[in-house]
Amino acid sequence: MSSTLKLKPASVCSRLFGVGSVQTQTQIWHKLKSPTHQTLHHLLDQCFSLRQLKLVHAQIILHGLAAQVVTLGKLVSLCVQEGDLRYAHFLFDQIPQPNKFMHNHLIKGYSNIEDPINSLLLYRQMVRAGLMPNQFTFPFVFKACAAKPLYWEAVIIHAQAIKLGMGYHACVQNSILTVYVACRLIPSARQVFDDISERTLVSWNSMIAGYSKIGHCRDAVLLFEEMRRLEVEPDVFTFVSLLAVSSKNGNLDLGRSVHLYIIIAGVEIDSIVTNALIDMYAKCGHLQCAKRVFDRMLDKNVVSWTCMVNAYANHGLIDTSVQIFNQMPVKNVVSWNSIIWCHVQEGLYMEAMELFYRMCTSGVMPDDGTLVNILSCCSHMGDLALGRQAHNYICDNNITVSVTLFNSLIDMYAKCGALQTAMDIFFGMPEKNVVSWNVIIGALALHGLGEEAIEMFRRMQAGGLCPDEITFTGLLSACSHSGLVDMGRYYFDIMSSTFGISPNLAHYACMVDLLGRGGFIEEAMTLIPKMPVKPDVVVWGALLGACRTYGNLEIAKQIMKQLLELGRYDSGLYVLLSNMYSESQRWDDMKKIRKIMDDGGIQKCKAISCIEIGGCCHQFMVDDKRHGTSTTIYSMLDQLMDHLKYVGFPCKSFDVDDI
Repeated sequence: MSSTLKLKPASVCSRLFGVGSVQTQTQIWHKLKSPTHQTLHHLLDQCFSLRQLKLVHAQIILHGLAAQVVTLGKLVSLCVQEGDLRYAHFLFDQIPQPNKFMHNHLIKGYSNIEDPINSLLLYRQMVRAGLMPNQFTFPFVFKACAAKPLYWEAVIIHAQAIKLGMGYHACVQNSILTVYVACRLIPSARQVFDDISERTLVSWNSMIAGYSKIGHCRDAVLLFEEMRRLEVEPDVFTFVSLLAVSSKNGNLDLGRSVHLYIIIAGVEIDSIVTNALIDMYAKCGHLQCAKRVFDRMLDKNVVSWTCMVNAYANHGLIDTSVQIFNQMPVKNVVSWNSIIWCHVQEGLYMEAMELFYRMCTSGVMPDDGTLVNILSCCSHMGDLALGRQAHNYICDNNITVSVTLFNSLIDMYAKCGALQTAMDIFFGMPEKNVVSWNVIIGALALHGLGEEAIEMFRRMQAGGLCPDEITFTGLLSACSHSGLVDMGRYYFDIMSSTFGISPNLAHYACMVDLLGRGGFIEEAMTLIPKMPVKPDVVVWGALLGACRTYGNLEIAKQIMKQLLELGRYDSGLYVLLSNMYSESQRWDDMKKIRKIMDDGGIQKCKAISCIEIGGCCHQFMVDDKRHGTSTTIYSMLDQLMDHLKYVGFPCKSFDVDDI
C-alpha cells in the first residue's frame, strides 16, 4: 500500500512566506498550481530570506519552468543581494545562455568581496559570449581592479569602455579614477578627473584622496580650494583625506585649518573624522591637542583608543601608552597589534611577547599582523625555540599563511640560524613576491653564502620579478661577506646602468665594506667622495673596521677626523681605533682616544651575547654576574684560559674593556 505525502495549501504557503491569513495563503497556493511568469515575479518580490528564494526555485523546477530566463535572472540577482554568491553562481551556471542582466548582477556581487577576481573572470566570459558590457558593468569591474589593484587590466578595460562609447559616463569615469588612485598613478587619475564634464563629490574626493596617498599636500589643498570655489560641499571623506595628508607631511597648519573649517562651518562629523584629527595632531607632535580632541569625544570607539595608544608610543612614551591601553573598555586585534608593535619598535621584545600571551588568554585571535610582530621579536632575540613555538601556533590553529607571514617565517629561521628550514619554507611557498626573494637573498648573505645568493638573484630574474633597492643591498652584502669583490663591483654597476636604481647610503656602505674586507682600502676611499649624499657613521665605520684588519692606521686617523666633523660619537668606533693603537703599541695615541672619550662622556656600550640551551635563551654581557650559574661559568672560562696558555695559544695582555 503506497502512501503519498499531501500538504495542505496553507502549510506550503506558510513554509514559503511565513504566517499570514488563510485567505491570502490559499490565493498564493492557487497561483502556484499553475504559475505564470508574472506570478513567479510576484512571489520573488515577497521573499525576504534566502530560504524562501530556494523554496521558490524548487517550485520553478517542479513545474518545469527552469527555461524562464527572465525569472531565473531575477532569482540570481536576489540571491546576490542576500549575499549567497555560491548559490547565485550555481544558478547562473545552469542557464544555457545567461544574459547581460545576470552577468552584471553577479559581477557586482563579486566586486564587493575581499578577493573580487571572479568579477574579472565573469567580465571576460561576458565579452567572449558576445555580450557587450554597458555603463552598469564597468563601475563594478573597475571596483574589482581597484581592490587588487590591477593596473594593466584596468587600462585594457578602460580602452574597451572608450571604444564602446561609454568612457565618458560619469559613473564609469569615477570608477576608473578610483582605480588609478588605487594604483598610485596620480597623473593618469588627474587626466581622467580633468575630462569629467559633470564632477560629483565622489570625483573630487577620489582625486583629493589620490594626492593624499602620495603625500602631495599642496595639490590636495589647491583641489580643495577649487572645490569650495565651485560651491561643492565637502563631506567626511574629504576631511579625512586632507587630515591624512597633513599627518604624512607633518603639516600642522593645514590640519588646524581643516579643524577650524569644521568648527566654523558647523559640520557634523563622525568618529572617523575625529580619529583622523587625533592622528593628525599626534603625528604633528601636538599630543596635548590630540588628547583634548580625544577627551571631548562623547562616543569613543576602539579606533579612538588605539589612536591615542599609537600617539604616545610614537613619541617614545611607552608607559603612558600602556596605561591608556589598559584603560580601554574593549580591545580588538588591531589595538593589541598596536601595543605589541610599539614594544617591538622600542626593542622591548620580552615585553612584546608577554603582551602576546595576554592577548591569547583574553580570547582575541591573533592575525597576520600579530604573528609578524612576534616573529620579529624572535628574530631580534635569536630565540629559535620561541620562533618554532610561534610557527607551531600558526599550524595548530589552521591560520592561513599570507605571503607576508611566510616572509617573516623565513626571516626568523634565517636569523635564528636555521637556514635550511628557511630555505624549505621559501621553496614551499605557493606565491612569492619581491620581498620573499629579498628575504632569502638577505638570509644567504647573513650566512656568508654569496654564490648561493647570486644564484637566487638569477632565479628571481628568470621568474620575471624586477629587483628593487633592498634586493641589491642583500646582494652586495652577500658579496661582501663572501669576499666576491669582482661580483660586487659588477652588481653595483648594473644596479644603475641596467635597472635604473640609484645607489643609496646602504649600497655605498656595502661597497665600502666589500672593498675594505678585500684589502682595497684606497679604492674605497676614492669611492666615498663620489657618493651623492654625505657619508654617515655606517660608511666610515665599515672602512674603519677594514683599517684594523689590515693595520692601516693612517687612513684610520683620517676616518676618525671625518667622524668628529660629523659630530658622531659612537663608542664602538673609538674603541676600535683604541684597539688599533694598542695592537701597534702606540700607547700615547691610545691615551688620547681615552681622553676624548672621557671628555665627551662617551662610554663603551656592553655587547650582549645569547645562547639557547634546552629550549631556553640565556643572555650574557661582559662581567655579567646575574646568571644563576655564573660562578661555574667563570670557573670554566678560567680553566679554558689556562689550557690555552699551556698549549701556547697567543693571549694578548692588553684589555680596553675598562675604557
